[in-house]
Amino acid sequence: MHQQLRITEEEIIGQCKTGSLKYQELLYKQFYGYAMGISLRYSVNRDDAMEVVNDAFIKVFNAINNFNSDKPFKAWLRTILVNTAIDRRRKDLKFQLNVELENAMPAISVNGIETLNVQDILKLMNELPTIQMTIFNLYEVDGYSHDEIGQLLAIPVSSSRVYLSRAKEKLRNVIRSEEQKHG
Repeated sequence: MHQQLRITEEEIIGQCKTGSLKYQELLYKQFYGYAMGISLRYSVNRDDAMEVVNDAFIKVFNAINNFNSDKPFKAWLRTILVNTAIDRRRKDLKFQLNVELENAMPAISVNGIETLNVQDILKLMNELPTIQMTIFNLYEVDGYSHDEIGQLLAIPVSSSRVYLSRAKEKLRNVIRSEEQKHG
């Protein structure tokens, strides 16, 4: 009877550090779903997300010797994925940043969010302009501060706050609209 050996994450990473293509493929396959989940939040479409994932894994394999095994690999990979997605968006965002930043809307509470599933939320996120979607993800999902977002995107901290506020308002309006259609 053939027994399948279980290869640990540490062993895979160790072999990736030696340049083993077989183990790089194993690492890619093991973390592909996780990477796509993160990438889809920052990407306009699935093809764009796939490019971010592939670019990020190239960076991972090029920098794998710098990985500190005292820290979780997933956290390191997530940082590379987010930064890769931001790098890809940065040139597009520069054009969108010329929009007027005044008159941000105040927060209004909406209860419809409890009934949404992940697919609904991702669909709602696609309704946002790229800059708003990116800042919403960085702040609300990945926990970056406005100062960190300002540095990542090379924008003023106040702009990050305004774009987040606008993103939330747009999401509220879309949710309200959906509730009125179905409620």
